Order: sequence, then C-alpha cells, then structure tokens
Amino acid sequence: MGELTRKMNELGVGIEDSAIGPQSLAGLIRLVDSGTITGPIAKDVFEKMYASGRSAETIVAEEGLAAMNDDAALEAAVREALAAHETAVAQYRAGKQQTFGFLVGQVMKATRGKANPATVNALLKKILDS
Repeated sequence: MGELTRKMNELGVGIEDSAIGPQSLAGLIRLVDSGTITGPIAKDVFEKMYASGRSAETIVAEEGLAAMNDDAALEAAVREALAAHETAVAQYRAGKQQTFGFLVGQVMKATRGKANPATVNALLKKILDS
C-alpha cells in the first residue's frame, strides 16, 4: 500500500484516478503472501503494473520473476557467495556478526532478489556454523 501511496503522490493523483485497482493490488499482495515473489520483486512488479496495466500474475509469469524455492539451487548460490567472499566468511567466524548481513546481501544480489531471505539466512547459518 505504501508503494501505491508513493506513486499517487509522485503523479499527483487520487485513489480514484489510480492505474491500479483494488483487485490488482490484492493480486500482488497474494503473490507476496504466498511466497511466490519476494518484497523487492513486488516493488518491481508494482511499477510494471502501474505502467502497463497488466496483472501481477501476468508480469511474474511472463518475466520469470517467481521466487527461487529450489533448496539445492539456493544452497549452490550460498556456497558460491561464500567462496567469492572468503574474507567476510573469516570475519564472521572470528566473531564479526555484521558480515552476516553482507553475505545475505551477496546471495540476494546473485539471485537477483528471487531468493527467499529467510531460507538464505537459514542456509548461511547452517553452512557458516558447521
């Protein structure tokens, strides 16, 4: 809802003139709630909905924006990020907890925001703490 308000303010229009109706907004929210897309992807989808009038479901399907739910693929992305940032891994294992967020960010960047952040956190913890 915050994105809708921001967009309306940006364009100087009221809710009655919004390019996105309640049903379309509800469709986007359902995709986030079901885990089909992540929050960052939802913002991108929202912008595309507003510009094109297409539904969230159509945009996600046509552009392949669904979240990564394949644990093996996510674990591979985590391991690649850890291998690429050995210094951050060493710092984390030495007690510098702040580097954990950096590593999460690197995995999210590698998956173009499609990874479920909770799954990424769990996989990182599991691998780093073993």
